[in-house]
Amino acid sequence: MTPVRSDLLCCLLTARLSLALCSLVLVLLCIAPRCQAVQAENVTVLEGGMAQISCRLQNYDGSIVVIQNPRRQTLFFNGTRALKDDRFQMVLFTPQLVRITLTNVSVSDEGGYFCQLYTDATHHQVATLSVLVPPETPTVDVKQEAVEGGEAELTCVSPRSKPAATLRWIRNGREIPGVVSQQDNGKTFSVSSTIRIPVERKDNGAALSCEAFHPALSGQKRVRHYRLDVYFAPTVRIVPPSGILREGDSLSLTCSVTGNPLPRNIQWSKINDTLPERADISGPNLQIARLSQSHNGTYLCQAQNNYGRAADHYTLLVYDPGAVVETHSAVPYAVIGGVLAFLVFTVICVLIVTIWCSVRQKGSYRTREPILAWY
Repeated sequence: MTPVRSDLLCCLLTARLSLALCSLVLVLLCIAPRCQAVQAENVTVLEGGMAQISCRLQNYDGSIVVIQNPRRQTLFFNGTRALKDDRFQMVLFTPQLVRITLTNVSVSDEGGYFCQLYTDATHHQVATLSVLVPPETPTVDVKQEAVEGGEAELTCVSPRSKPAATLRWIRNGREIPGVVSQQDNGKTFSVSSTIRIPVERKDNGAALSCEAFHPALSGQKRVRHYRLDVYFAPTVRIVPPSGILREGDSLSLTCSVTGNPLPRNIQWSKINDTLPERADISGPNLQIARLSQSHNGTYLCQAQNNYGRAADHYTLLVYDPGAVVETHSAVPYAVIGGVLAFLVFTVICVLIVTIWCSVRQKGSYRTREPILAWY
């Protein structure tokens, strides 16, 4: 072996031995009580709640411990308050654990909180504070009025949440797909969901709901209930009295009106004439006391709203007592006449069947006569 190669081998062996000794020293130093470290724990809290920020110490020997907020402002220096913010409180300072609390947390408090341990070599860890903002109960905005035969446009709005809330429209237990839009408001989000549905008169008062889901609600949901308000033209029907009216009787008519909005003013009139002096009108009701034949005629009820108008009429015929009696006595005769007509029809049918059977029987006898003559 040459001297050069021998020297090179000695150098390599010396270097490897030195590296191994250094590694062993570092391991021993880390195992020794003098090796200090700090650990931080991430925190998630609801807005308005309380956050606990913890710094765990290893092999603490009394060195300086500093806690700073995301803006690198010192909150506490070895347990002593450094920032005048009473929401922060030091609740625990031991050789193993340092813990502070933050009350009434807002999204502006979000970020990384530094746990720093000043020894020969500075150690620090970051505890990340995340703030959840649950949505309030959503609101429903009517973008387009629901008119019979048209469409209703409704928008469900969740103005503030973090992360963004999920909105869903429900009708009769089924989801109605909506057009969703989302806006970033800095650290929070506003979300809306818009639906357009065709509507008819029968849909007035139909129940819908908008549901908001969010991780901060722990599986629950915020629900806004809404009832469709469908506008439509009125319908009018006069409820007539029963029986025949005689002179001296009283007339009472009721005008049944529907519509949305419900017409406020209901108008009674008499076609081609004025209402009798004794006519008493109270909203949808018309009453005339002590009827006479001068009250005969056609009475009209009309109603109107912003979406149309409608009317119905009733023809009044007042009989004198004699005519009324004759009219009532004619009813049994009409019944008797109907019965007699039915009996006559039945007799005619029986006669026709009898004659047809007789003719057929005679034809049968004529067919048999030649056979009897042969015998």
